[in-house]
Amino acid sequence: MCRRGPTWCAAERSPGSPLPPSAFKMDSFTGVRLYFALSLTASLWLNIATAYSHNCDSHLVSDLLWWAFNSSSEFSSSHSPGYAKLNRRDGAGGWSPLESNKYQWLQMDLGERTEITAVATQGRYGSSDWVTRYLLMFSDTGRNWKQYRQEDSIWAFTGNSNADTVVQHKLQNSIKARFLRFIPLDWNPNGRIGMRVELYGCSYKSDVADFNGKSSIFYRFNQKSITTVKDAISLKFKTMRSDGMVLHGEGHQGDYITLELKKSKLSLEINLGDRTLQAGSEHTSIRLGSLLDDQHWHYVAVERNKKQVNFTVDADTQQIQTKGEFDFLDLDYEGKQFESNMGQDIVIEPESYTAWKQALGPACATWEHEEDLNAEMLSIGGIPIPGKSMTSLRKNFHGCIENLYYNGVNIIDLAKRHKPQIYIVGNITFSCTEPHIVPVTFMTSISYLLLSGTPQKEELSLSFQFRTWNKDGLLLYSKLHKASGVVQIHLSDGKLRVTVHKSMNQADIITGVNLNDGQWHSIHLTTRQNRVSVLLNGEASSTSLTTQTLMYSGSRYYFGGCPGYIIDAECSNTIGPFQGCMRLFSIDDQPANLILVQQGLQGNFSDLQIDLCGIVDRCLPNYCEHGGECSQSWNSFYCDCTGTGYTGATCHNSRYKQSCESYKHTGNTSGFFSIDADGSGPQAPFLVYCNMTEDGTWTIIQHNSMRETRLQGSPNVDRPYIASFNYSASMKQLRTMISIMDHCEQEIAYHCKNSRLLNTPDGAPFTWWIGSSNEKQTYWGNSRPELQKCACGLEESCLDTKYQCNCDADRDEWTNDTGFLSHKDHLPVIQIVVGDINKTNSEAAFKLGPLWCHGDGNYWNAASFNTESSYLHFPTFHGELSADITFFFKTTASSGVFLENLGIKDFIRIELNSPMEVLFSFDVGNGPSEITVKSSTHLNNNQWHYVRVERNIKEASLQVDQLPRKIQEAPADGHIHLQLNSQLFVGGTASRQKGFLGCIRSLQLNGVTLDLEERAKITPGVKPGCPGHCSSYGNLCHNGGRCIEKYNGYSCDCGHSAYNGPFCKKEVSALFEAGTSVTYNFHESYGMARNISTHLSAIYSDLTLSRENIAFSFRTTHVPSLLLYVDSYYQEHMAVVLCRNGSLQIRYKLDNDKGANIFSIDGRRLANGQLHSVKIDREGRDVSVQIDQFLALRFNLSSGTDAEFNGVKSLNLGKVTGNGGLDKVLRKANMWGFIGCLSTVQFNGIAPLKAALRLPSSAPIEVKGRLSKSRCGISGSTGSRTVTTVHPLADHTGTIEEGKLLTNVIRSDSAVIGGVIAVVIFVILSIVAVMGRLLYKHKGTYHTNETKRAEYAEPTDTTLKNNPNYQDTLSEDKKEYFI
Repeated sequence: MCRRGPTWCAAERSPGSPLPPSAFKMDSFTGVRLYFALSLTASLWLNIATAYSHNCDSHLVSDLLWWAFNSSSEFSSSHSPGYAKLNRRDGAGGWSPLESNKYQWLQMDLGERTEITAVATQGRYGSSDWVTRYLLMFSDTGRNWKQYRQEDSIWAFTGNSNADTVVQHKLQNSIKARFLRFIPLDWNPNGRIGMRVELYGCSYKSDVADFNGKSSIFYRFNQKSITTVKDAISLKFKTMRSDGMVLHGEGHQGDYITLELKKSKLSLEINLGDRTLQAGSEHTSIRLGSLLDDQHWHYVAVERNKKQVNFTVDADTQQIQTKGEFDFLDLDYEGKQFESNMGQDIVIEPESYTAWKQALGPACATWEHEEDLNAEMLSIGGIPIPGKSMTSLRKNFHGCIENLYYNGVNIIDLAKRHKPQIYIVGNITFSCTEPHIVPVTFMTSISYLLLSGTPQKEELSLSFQFRTWNKDGLLLYSKLHKASGVVQIHLSDGKLRVTVHKSMNQADIITGVNLNDGQWHSIHLTTRQNRVSVLLNGEASSTSLTTQTLMYSGSRYYFGGCPGYIIDAECSNTIGPFQGCMRLFSIDDQPANLILVQQGLQGNFSDLQIDLCGIVDRCLPNYCEHGGECSQSWNSFYCDCTGTGYTGATCHNSRYKQSCESYKHTGNTSGFFSIDADGSGPQAPFLVYCNMTEDGTWTIIQHNSMRETRLQGSPNVDRPYIASFNYSASMKQLRTMISIMDHCEQEIAYHCKNSRLLNTPDGAPFTWWIGSSNEKQTYWGNSRPELQKCACGLEESCLDTKYQCNCDADRDEWTNDTGFLSHKDHLPVIQIVVGDINKTNSEAAFKLGPLWCHGDGNYWNAASFNTESSYLHFPTFHGELSADITFFFKTTASSGVFLENLGIKDFIRIELNSPMEVLFSFDVGNGPSEITVKSSTHLNNNQWHYVRVERNIKEASLQVDQLPRKIQEAPADGHIHLQLNSQLFVGGTASRQKGFLGCIRSLQLNGVTLDLEERAKITPGVKPGCPGHCSSYGNLCHNGGRCIEKYNGYSCDCGHSAYNGPFCKKEVSALFEAGTSVTYNFHESYGMARNISTHLSAIYSDLTLSRENIAFSFRTTHVPSLLLYVDSYYQEHMAVVLCRNGSLQIRYKLDNDKGANIFSIDGRRLANGQLHSVKIDREGRDVSVQIDQFLALRFNLSSGTDAEFNGVKSLNLGKVTGNGGLDKVLRKANMWGFIGCLSTVQFNGIAPLKAALRLPSSAPIEVKGRLSKSRCGISGSTGSRTVTTVHPLADHTGTIEEGKLLTNVIRSDSAVIGGVIAVVIFVILSIVAVMGRLLYKHKGTYHTNETKRAEYAEPTDTTLKNNPNYQDTLSEDKKEYFI
């Protein structure tokens, strides 16, 4: 981006204007900055004054003579082009061609190069003939035309709507040319092409030098040594050569500056005296422009202020920073000085003396004497001195250079006036020679060119040049004499393939590679007898036919395609059309006259542009964002977004969400995620840990020094200790993330012994910290920025009330000041400075925690629109080249406008067009376009719906919810800039019609959230916020969780669910040992006392169940086992038993007088150490049992059995205590109870296991034995699982490495930590051994087979450290030292 700074941008001046003398300063070292500021200000005012005083709007056509007009044809002599002057009525009142078609043109010759600033048109007087749309083309010679472009596209001007009204257009970029053409595109369908025109502008003066590829100009500086802190170079050039030295200056200390054409691009290389950079490839280098060998003028500017360089080619400006340590450009080239017989001095190396004499020639110079001196020179157009390493093997420039200014000096003007500072080598002329070359453009699939040749020649010889972006296409097709064979040349995958068919024989030549690179490539084909030879770019290839039959040339040569595209009597094209440019056609050593072809006097053609090469580099400028790589074909460009972290046609859309909150509300649980805080903005995504709990969503970012750092005082320490902290994201990324968070905090702790902290109450602080604002902060955790206090000082609870911090008491005992820093503008902490450690008995330790942030104010930012006439307005949306708009809406209305922004003609609008249809309409100058997405269900159902709109120069798209995205491609050469100038209206329109009724939430434009709530507070008819989130998001509360409405969002109440977690999806599991028992007493759940007498039990015996819904998961290897047992006051029970053979048995006894109903599920062995889920549903006498994911089995209670479970008393998990009512089978299963893991136990609306783990000693729960939390339900083969979706930034390279996090190991403590780790491992192994012995002393063996995994409840620091994806972003680089 071009920003006004120490130097101003060339893009802010009109291309071609010379840089003023005040744009530079050749000085040594004194007063540079002051002079620069003054000269810059003066030059800016000079430019402004010149612009206002320069009137370039004179009439250019009205005074032209008759012969200055020309046209493709004329309807009659009274319709000739000479009558095409504005407001003239003579003749037939204007120009009309013989036929009205796309091949017509009207041309003016202005006599000399002229600056044209505006054009105007009328229709033909008194007629129905006018043009409604046209193009402009211009040329210096009347040959090799160039199309006028604006906004990076071929510009189509709006013409007339009647015969008399004048329509004038001011050109955004003035044209400097002698010839101008109008090309009608569309005209009145009820009339013909008819035009009267006027051009406005002024004379254009320039100084031009023509270089023939062997000549050059040398400019010697006046000073003995030229050292500059600023440089300004500007020029224009035109050439047909792809390579050549434009300008070069070099100093003996390694300084140099070079402008050189390389493969049709302009390269700037600069070195400010660092010799180490000169030898390698690390010098400062940049390339701009493309296709610069088109024989049209190109503007170049280089502006340098110290290390900052602005480089401009045409309309493209880039800023770079020079490498190395110096700021000055020192061009004091050291050599020998010689005096010529012209009285001029020139410097040359002695060993180059002979070469230079030959170059100058005897007529130009003879050397008379030499002496050791220094001279400073700049060379233009060629290599300055043979033998210098910087310039060896480089080609001279061949073409014209205009208005060359170096630091305010007009060098070509000095050369024209033969000034002594100028030396000329070779032949330089001061007018521009134009080669007579006529290019041809093959535009479409039906383009072809037919040229004639001499038939029956024994030797065929033809040549031409081509350039293209397409990998495939037919270049030439010709049948030999009397259809005896075929010669075909085509491109295949960027390679040249020449095929000759003759008498059942075929000869093939495949040569070249990457010939679709946009460069000119030359082909010379010859056939003689049975031999075929090809020269591609001067390199020869040949082959022979096996037949000895002679080949005779045909008479017709088709270039680029065939009539009818596929097949014709004389031409067959199975390859595909060629799209690109060709020139320099020669058949039988005779050059083709394409002007005669254009006039219809020779050959034939279809859909060609003759006398111009219309190739366009669609990758310049590069519209692929975020580092996407651009490639192209003739009609379009493509962006490769691999490894960028972005998607879309231009790599505009981030693959990642903007916050952990966004991930959470799409159903994700805790884990590592990449977030992109500015969405589609310029900042890269980065990796964070999202800790998603029932209470909120926390974003956690660690730094490189998470461990406590201990310091030992010493009287030899005379400087504070500085600890620096690096994070996994840059400061800019972190500040963007923090800005959208509701709250951020970072714990900071200082432990002290004889080491003061803030030196309160009145002293200068000994210790302080620095945050993201790079400012010194003298408050501590849980205090406020304006107070130099710690938390205890704010609470008046310090150990010594005279001080505001505990440590400031300076006691000879350990104490601490710890708290949270939560002022967002200061976070995160990047440095801690510890000062009071210069005493022998001083000791200190500090620790900085990770950065924690929660909330996302943008995600729930909403407004409610209550009337159709209400709306919110914001500043104009600026999305000229690339725009994305996203939001949520909910409504009950059938239609309404969500958003509208207008320009003079351009606009964008998004609206609910009908209850099932969203419409995106826009216009960027190519006419209105619409994209519609239709839903199969109603969108006005008062549910939240998501809308995403994107528009870039390749396409526009609309997506609604998860429906397929609708895409509309942009025209290849249409307008691309979206130009808006009114306010942005949200929820309505400027006309207050079709307003939206409902809610809009999280409205983002190019990644920036509009604050709807804040604007709604002051807008009538609009309220901040929007209720009813549960109606849309309630389905995210799983497993019986209940959605709780909040102002900003919602939460899931898991109180009646067997699960935990933010969405009630986290399984609650427990490990049961032998004898462990969990009892849930139903009567106590009603609030009664624990000790209930038998005679009062009848009071609670009214809990009667006619249905049960039971679900749980288990894992065990112990059989038999009693999994679950429910009893009653009436000796009724229900039990789930795992039998000795591993099968499951469900037992119902609902009638005290009858035996139990027993349902056995055989065939499945469930005591295999794997996790299994069980679901039992009873409705009356019907019982359904489902195990894992198998089909449910259905059973029925016996017909005489009571269908009601009466007087339900308690539910037991594990061992049942007081088992007097158990039958023999249950007593046997209950001997050890259950040994293993139980998970997510649900009985109707009760979660007994979850209650036991949360409140093990509170009614109505009673726990006996050891019950411990477990993760047995997380891994396994079956059942519903909590899945954490992790989105690591695996494919992102480059900027994601910025601010790389470092591991938490401090090098100096590595030995200690190693010992600690060994001890910890030993303790863990001992514990495992003891537990194993306890388990194995019972019948059967239980293996958990648990997979290590981070739960949201686990300490987050441990989770972060154990994750390999995050550890990849950590390394050790501790920046701590004494100063």
